[in-house]
Amino acid sequence: QPSAAGGSAAAPAVHLHSAADSRAVYLQRPDLGRRLNDASRQQLQALPRDQAGYDLAFVLADGLSSLALAQNAAPLLQALQARLAAATDAGDGPWRIAPLSIVQQGRVAIGDDIAHLLNARCVVVLIGERPGLSSPDSLGLYLTWAPQPGLSDAARNCISNVRPAGLTYDAAAFKLHYLLSEARRRQLSGVALKDETADQGANLEAPQRNFLLE
Repeated sequence: QPSAAGGSAAAPAVHLHSAADSRAVYLQRPDLGRRLNDASRQQLQALPRDQAGYDLAFVLADGLSSLALAQNAAPLLQALQARLAAATDAGDGPWRIAPLSIVQQGRVAIGDDIAHLLNARCVVVLIGERPGLSSPDSLGLYLTWAPQPGLSDAARNCISNVRPAGLTYDAAAFKLHYLLSEARRRQLSGVALKDETADQGANLEAPQRNFLLE
């Protein structure tokens, strides 16, 4: 069933797989990591849903660092959920959140495929970034409004280096919540949507509430 940010119901999670059936194929065929395999597509199509669709879908993909996803996805979503709930309490309206999608061997663009199948107006992909010498646990966040297969990276907004030693969860949640709010208000994302949070100053003392992962 659909869940609204700020409500008491938790969105269920679905476990999916890209068309890359192994890590070797994932590395050799980036195109296969950008779309779901047939079984996962059928799984999403079989989910019960409201015809009105969802406002927002979250996709967790291992990408190039499953460590980054394992360590950082849950606390980031907790920090974001607190902000979404606070915005709802302030009268901005709830977000109807799709079932959480967890994808093996996925790349950023697989979020477009998933959100399109779920009939979601916006998607945020949390994905492990390319490990560096000092940051093997860096998480990237990619937001796309009106997702559909075939979009280019110009349609997305990116927040990178989310981890305790990089961009903190609260700071990343502040930025992501701002971009989500502006994307919904203006119905766009990517190069036309600028991150102006640096000019606002981040209020990072948000209550810790978690409905996405409960």
